[in-house]
Amino acid sequence: MKFKDIAVLSSVILIVAMLIIPFPPWLLSLLIITNISLALLVLLTSMNMNEALQFSIFPSLLLLLTLFRLGLNVSTTRSILSKGDAGGVVETFGTFVTGGNILVGLVVFSILIVIQFIVITKGAERVSEVAARFTLDAMPGKQMSIDADLNAGVISEHEARDRREKVARESDFYGAMDGASKFVKGDAIAGIIIVLINLVFGIIIGMVQQGLPIGEAAVKYSMLTVGDGIVSQIPALLISTATGIVVTRAASEGNLGSDIIKQLFSDSKMLYIAAATIFLLGLFTTINNILTIPIAATLAIGGMMISRTPAISDSDLIDQQAEEAEGEDLKSPESVVNLLHVDAIEFEFGYGLIPLADVNQGGDLLDRVVMIRRQLALELGIVIPVVRIRDNIQLEPNAYRIKIKGNEMAKGELLLDHYLAMSPGGEDTLEGIDTIEPSFGLPAKWITEEVKEQAEILGYTVVDPPSVVSTHITEVLKANAYELLGRQETKQLIDHLQETYPILVEEVTPNPLTIGEVQKVLAKLLKENVSIRNMTIIFEALADYAKMTSDPDLLAEYVRQALARQITKQYVNENETLNVITVSGKVEKLIADSVQQTEHGSYLSMDPTDSQAILESTANQIEQQSLRQQTPILLCSPAVRMYYRQLTERYFPNVPVLSYNELEADVEVQSSGVVNIE
Repeated sequence: MKFKDIAVLSSVILIVAMLIIPFPPWLLSLLIITNISLALLVLLTSMNMNEALQFSIFPSLLLLLTLFRLGLNVSTTRSILSKGDAGGVVETFGTFVTGGNILVGLVVFSILIVIQFIVITKGAERVSEVAARFTLDAMPGKQMSIDADLNAGVISEHEARDRREKVARESDFYGAMDGASKFVKGDAIAGIIIVLINLVFGIIIGMVQQGLPIGEAAVKYSMLTVGDGIVSQIPALLISTATGIVVTRAASEGNLGSDIIKQLFSDSKMLYIAAATIFLLGLFTTINNILTIPIAATLAIGGMMISRTPAISDSDLIDQQAEEAEGEDLKSPESVVNLLHVDAIEFEFGYGLIPLADVNQGGDLLDRVVMIRRQLALELGIVIPVVRIRDNIQLEPNAYRIKIKGNEMAKGELLLDHYLAMSPGGEDTLEGIDTIEPSFGLPAKWITEEVKEQAEILGYTVVDPPSVVSTHITEVLKANAYELLGRQETKQLIDHLQETYPILVEEVTPNPLTIGEVQKVLAKLLKENVSIRNMTIIFEALADYAKMTSDPDLLAEYVRQALARQITKQYVNENETLNVITVSGKVEKLIADSVQQTEHGSYLSMDPTDSQAILESTANQIEQQSLRQQTPILLCSPAVRMYYRQLTERYFPNVPVLSYNELEADVEVQSSGVVNIE
């Protein structure tokens, strides 16, 4: 055990001993001086701190010091009543403060009690209670603010964790201070009771047991009682003052001394007014000018010195410090390396769309981004990286763009004072500004608030601008989720799975598959909009087939077949039927014959004429399916599925290609067309 721990434990044992064992007067004097020193040290520490959490041990320390002081009171009371002596310190304070007059001593002691109990302790208790209540009420808002800054990219995960911990510590601290302030109040009450006991029973003991006259007994025990009361109330007063300082340090960033000088004596005009007031007070009243003139002159000289010194505001000081820090960063060798960082996801907008992200103007984009990340985690099983949100003056005022890994993936324009109305079909008679819905490319119109009700009556789908942009972000992230899944993100998913299925993970990686090979399989699933949330089934399939092949394309096919129930539920309609476009046997044989096998894997090498014919037939069937207002789904045999997908994904990226092995046996499949060539 460390020496510091032993010292603290010994101090607690000493407090218990003072309550039981009689101490000699010389030891009591030493402990009284120690008590005053500790109280003074606590007061100075509370004045020198910049924020309350720098003195987080204060509530516990307050309890220990209060117990120490009460233990001293018990020991001195025992010594006064039993021996008529409490040490040189108590006797010196009693003699010095009373000045030979017991009534004066009692009055001084009473004033100290009133100052501590009525003024300082009462105020500190109230401030502690209010601070604890408001800190607890503000805790959810602070947590949301931290999450918003994290999603906006203003802070990192590490900074967010530190800030959350600080918020929790502040809540615990002010809650503890609310209770600790009751110790101070109880200590003041106990001090009054102990003084009355010492005085009354001291006089009785002096008269009955020691045979002293009542006057001599009253003088002797009154002096000891006042001395004991004052030596206990002075440190109690210092501790009460420190308590008030700690709980009132709410809106300051410096220590108490620097803040007083900076804030109280920073305005020269106020010093001039105070100097003139003091001077006129001495001139037109009976107050001696010898007293008022020096004070007025001191205030005026201070005002002149401040007015000659250029004022530096807090914002200017912060800007200056930021510029100095930036200059130092530019000189450092790491400054160029920091410029190489590319954000995974960026959302940039013109200055006209600032209200979207500004909470003070009612913007909720940050909260919507949080919900988008949660939604994609549930739908796709991937943790989307933090979305960096920033304004860009190079864009048009109402324009925005979405970038992934530094590349622009989508863009659009918004009219914040309008609504986006999408037609249900038929004749379009609504007044508005023609535009294209950015997420799905549908024709739409920007309409005003006055036309909104009419549009809803006519069957239009009416959407507000924040919903338009959040939907666009969601669709872009869905379409490019496979690009956001790298090896590091894959490692995080594997580590999460390993917490519950360690044996399964050990059977797959690092042998026979590396993290990079697992990442390729997962990326191929995401590219075809297959959720990877069910990692257990995915790894079961990889464990079964990874020993036969390490080709990511083939492994992805095996995993898709293992996820047959999930894929079926994804596309089947309410009637448990699936309308599909099947691929003819002739086309499948042509694709199979065009597959080339190499040592690095297999690929499709088809005659351009044949591939063009297949694509034209596929396009015709998809168009007919769309005219029937049915979602086009292509169905073929497992042997050619991935090659047919390679052939069609460039031209029909959003049309799913399924194989027979990816469908549940109880699903009714209805063929609405056939892909065939002459």
